[in-house]
Amino acid sequence: MKTRNFLDKTFGPVGTSAGILLFVVGLFTSFTSLFGLILLVPGAFIGFTSSSCVIDWPKKRVKFTTNLFGIIRTGKWVNIEPDMKIGIKKSNRVWRAYSWSNRTLDLEKSDFRIILYDRNNKQIMPIKKAKTPEEASHEGISLSDRLGLKFN
Repeated sequence: MKTRNFLDKTFGPVGTSAGILLFVVGLFTSFTSLFGLILLVPGAFIGFTSSSCVIDWPKKRVKFTTNLFGIIRTGKWVNIEPDMKIGIKKSNRVWRAYSWSNRTLDLEKSDFRIILYDRNNKQIMPIKKAKTPEEASHEGISLSDRLGLKFN
């Protein structure tokens, strides 16, 4: 059994909205013009590309994936070793967009990431995200118990 945890949209909320808009415009104009097909590919790439983490419970391995176009998963499996650890890290992400009138729009999003660390406390990959530290702690303990790892 595998679990897939969605993490982020690669191009942020502004890029995702712009990509979906390009995709929809390309979809409607592709019926009448070849130009629509040119808009479809970059719109789908920008609008639907995301990142996630896949956990393979029976084989005890994890994979950080980039989901190109939302469907093509790329990434490398990392085997879970007994000396690895799981911890929590606060994540603050800010996306900035500029309007034509030279105004900035900052979209800030903070959450808590459950991170897989190696034996030297070096971060390997984020496994899951949570909204509150209590939720992240609960999920981290649950993940560490299921994978047989130490929780920091």
